[in-house]
Amino acid sequence: MGDLVSTESAVVPAGQRWPVRLWIVLAVLCTALFLDGLDLSIASVALPSIGSDLGLSTASLQWVVNAYVLGYGGLLLFGGRIADLLGGRRVFLIALGVFAAASVFGGLVHNGDLLIVSRFVKGVAAAFTAPTGLAILLSTFRDDRSRNRALSIFTIFGASGFASGLIIGGLLTSLGWQWDFLIPVPLALAALIAGVALIAKDGPAARARQDLGGAVTLVAGTLLAVYAVVSAPSRGWGDSLTIALLAIALIMLIAFVIIENKVAQPLVRLAILKSGPILRANLSMAALFGSFISFQFIMTLYLQDGLHWSPLRVAVGLVPGPAIVALGSLPVARLIPRFGTGPLIGAALTFLSAGYLWMRIASGHHPTYGGVILPTMVLLGIGFAFGYSAIMGQATYGVAPQEHGLASGLVQSSGQIGTAFVLAVTTAVISIAGRDFTSFRPGLNLVLGIALAGLLLNVAPLLARRRSLVPA
Repeated sequence: MGDLVSTESAVVPAGQRWPVRLWIVLAVLCTALFLDGLDLSIASVALPSIGSDLGLSTASLQWVVNAYVLGYGGLLLFGGRIADLLGGRRVFLIALGVFAAASVFGGLVHNGDLLIVSRFVKGVAAAFTAPTGLAILLSTFRDDRSRNRALSIFTIFGASGFASGLIIGGLLTSLGWQWDFLIPVPLALAALIAGVALIAKDGPAARARQDLGGAVTLVAGTLLAVYAVVSAPSRGWGDSLTIALLAIALIMLIAFVIIENKVAQPLVRLAILKSGPILRANLSMAALFGSFISFQFIMTLYLQDGLHWSPLRVAVGLVPGPAIVALGSLPVARLIPRFGTGPLIGAALTFLSAGYLWMRIASGHHPTYGGVILPTMVLLGIGFAFGYSAIMGQATYGVAPQEHGLASGLVQSSGQIGTAFVLAVTTAVISIAGRDFTSFRPGLNLVLGIALAGLLLNVAPLLARRRSLVPA
């Protein structure tokens, strides 16, 4: 196959074009991230068809989506750190192969439980491909100009994956819901073949003593916490099992923190969160994804249950926001060197808050599409486009190469876990049996509050910095 694309050969002098093989490596990484986002949203519009075909109750049907979130959000941080220790290429390719196999399995089974299992396995695979893909990118594109360019392209695919899932899901569901789960297979296989051929081989595996105690407590605590939260709406927040799961998860996570502060070579260096910008980036990602996806959930329920829209019409009605995300992410990424990540994140959460607020105050009892829903989706699309690229950049800026997997896994994990928590609470506070839009207002108030909290988090340090520059 000739020379592999290596991290050393990827330092392209300013003004020179990237070689074709470098473009292919970037395409492989972008495809994997696109599929991760696609799978998060593609099933949502197919849920009624899946439920009627497989005879799933509403409580069981929610796990078609939540099983993916559980595997993805529960293991993202662990996946990023494993890549640092075992090698990004090795972990990335194995996980991509598992993702393809689970996609085939999910599209062929005709049993609800097996479908849910396949969704969990795909979520676990995505928890490894997402942070390892970003880690490979950061290690491959070493100079600032190439890295910023590659990162902007990478984030476009990540943002557009979720957007594409809505419209592709609406189209494919009319042919049969199984196609929603089979469509990623050819893309995943093509990326796998190209990745095997062109991604540079890993160096020697890290000989660091493995932090087994940290790994066990982190994975167990995170999985239990996410499972407890996503299952609480159907079981009840005061249910004894829900309380027990949350208590055990808390004990596990406390044990994890204690272990990481004592071992010589921790699985996760917690000191990384002492950086104010990195901590704010993680909390901002939780606010961004948690509010945005929960709002999509609210609108999907309202348009289908309240207005009786078809899945395809729902997808077309909501797609302007995600379309703006896909088209606007690259131009926004180019603004980062000029304005910095902080102001762009603040602008993003301002647009998001304005969108939710407009829906809240202008909707009345029956929000119109042209006057209320469409402007809201436009505002949210602009906000997400500003936020995703800037948050990803801030979360990994200044991080040592050997911790790229940790930093990228951490911020993406924050987004997924934030989604699980906010969506679970949203599901608990809204009445899906209601036909009037007022039934969904408590959930809308929640996502607005989450966005405003994220905005305050980012605006406060900017105002403090500006105050410190004013002469006394």
